[in-house]
Amino acid sequence: MHDLLELEAWWLSPWVLGLLGLCVGSFLNVVVHRLPRMMERQWWADVTQQLGDGESWRRTFGDDAPKPLGLTAQELDRRLQALGPLSLARPASRCPSCGHAIRWHENIPLLSWLWLRGRCSACGTRISLRYPLLELVTALLFAALAWRTGPQPVVLLWCGVAATLVALTAIDWDTTLLPDSLTLPLLWSGLLAAALGWTLPLTTALGGAIAGYLSLWSVYWLFKLTTGKEGMGQGDFKLLAALGAWLGWQAILPIVLMASVIGALVGIGMKLSHALREGRYVPFGPFLAGGALVVMLAGLDRVLGWIGQ
Repeated sequence: MHDLLELEAWWLSPWVLGLLGLCVGSFLNVVVHRLPRMMERQWWADVTQQLGDGESWRRTFGDDAPKPLGLTAQELDRRLQALGPLSLARPASRCPSCGHAIRWHENIPLLSWLWLRGRCSACGTRISLRYPLLELVTALLFAALAWRTGPQPVVLLWCGVAATLVALTAIDWDTTLLPDSLTLPLLWSGLLAAALGWTLPLTTALGGAIAGYLSLWSVYWLFKLTTGKEGMGQGDFKLLAALGAWLGWQAILPIVLMASVIGALVGIGMKLSHALREGRYVPFGPFLAGGALVVMLAGLDRVLGWIGQ
């Protein structure tokens, strides 16, 4: 029994989970790059289907669909089919500049980027610094959670939450999208973990999910009714609901406060430095995720103490 406990402590140590974080971070780079493109392809496929739906046109507009719409639908479908498969597993990773297939020894997290000096081995095109940074951040988060939680199996759940937040942060920053394929599993897994007794009392998790969703939903509609504009995307509601399911209703206010203050400062800085493009806004999701990570690492009681001072 003692040997099993020692083995568990080794496998769940900060060093081992940090190495796991490097590998997970490498996969997250794929998710961040491909998932938005997979979503866009699906949207165009939906458009194709709608353009070819003559019955829907007649129900909506009361007459037959113009023939050019059918031709457009056929052309879109042809173009989509010509793109080939795209998933998180296919095709294999390649250099976007020259198409060089990345070999296994060029895909070792962090080390390969350093060995290649941040350039493609075939064409010499610079590889973005964000790839190794995302791997390193994920590794540090996994190690910090292992140190914070101790060698308990539940730390793997929290590492999964952190990895999802890293992916959501990068995707939202790039595209202002928070994919349902990430936020909804994060929400339901938080409620399931609570129901199984692994994290919070179920009532606390359920209250957190409800409070998280309704708080931003209320702000969204108040802003829209007042100004006629949308101040945030609905993905933010789902993300905060998911964070409430994992961290409880007591964490909602600290997360929103930290996200609002830091987001405002970053937005002002980007505006002054002309880094914020006209007509675009600073996505709120990365700051919600950052606030949640602070609560996870520092502890809710400590964060509430900071706010109360």
